[in-house]
Amino acid sequence: MNGWYLLDSGPGDPAWNMAVDEWLLEAMARLDRPVLRFYGWTEPAASFGYFQRYAEVERLTALRPLVRRPTGGGIVPHDADWTYSLAFPPSAPWYQLTALESYRQVHAWLGAAFASLGILTTLAPAPLKATPGQCFVGYEQFDLLCGGRKIAGAAQRRTRTGLLIQGSVQPPPAAPPRREWQRAVCAQAAAFGGGGWSPFPADAQFQAETRQLALSKYAQERYNRKR
Repeated sequence: MNGWYLLDSGPGDPAWNMAVDEWLLEAMARLDRPVLRFYGWTEPAASFGYFQRYAEVERLTALRPLVRRPTGGGIVPHDADWTYSLAFPPSAPWYQLTALESYRQVHAWLGAAFASLGILTTLAPAPLKATPGQCFVGYEQFDLLCGGRKIAGAAQRRTRTGLLIQGSVQPPPAAPPRREWQRAVCAQAAAFGGGGWSPFPADAQFQAETRQLALSKYAQERYNRKR
C-alpha cells in the first residue's frame, strides 16, 4: 500500500464534519489508501451514536446542536476536544482486525504520541460504567486514560467499502498545543502501519459532494431524530 493520506480539514460545522467522515468511508474502495483526518468544530455541539435514541440524548446533554454520527458509541461533547477520524480500505491490515483490537490499537497509537510529548497515559484494562450513553463518563476497555481519567474514546463502523474510526480526545491539563499533538500522532504512525504521508486531494468534487451530503442528511432534523 502506497502510504497514507493526511487531511487536516480544520474547523467545520457539525453536519459537514459527519458528512466528510461518511464520504471517506464510502470512497475507501476507490481510494484504496487509508486516510487520517484531523478536524475541529465551528461551534459547541454534541455528536451521538448511530443507534442512540434522540430523546435520551436530549436529556443527557445540554450541548446543541446534536448530530447523529455514522458510527456507534455514546454522546461525545465537542466544546474543547481534539477530533480525528481514520478510514481504511478493505485491503488495509487494520480492516482485518477485530473491533476490539482496532480499538486497542488506535488508543495505543495515541498513547505513544502522548508519551513522545512527555505525557503518561494507560489503556483501561476493564470497563468502568457510569452514566449510560455518555462517552466520557466512565470508560470502556482500552479507552485511553491519563491520571485515571478517560481522555480518549472512539467509535467504529465497518462496511464492505471500508472501516471508519471516529475519535475524540479531551486534552489533559499538561497537553501541548493541538498542532504539536497532531505532529506527534503522525510521527508515531509507522509503529502502527501508517506513515508515508501524502496530502489528501480535497478537490472541488470532494467539497461539493461533502457539502451536499451534509445538507441532505446530517443537517436534516428528520435524520438526527430518526430514532
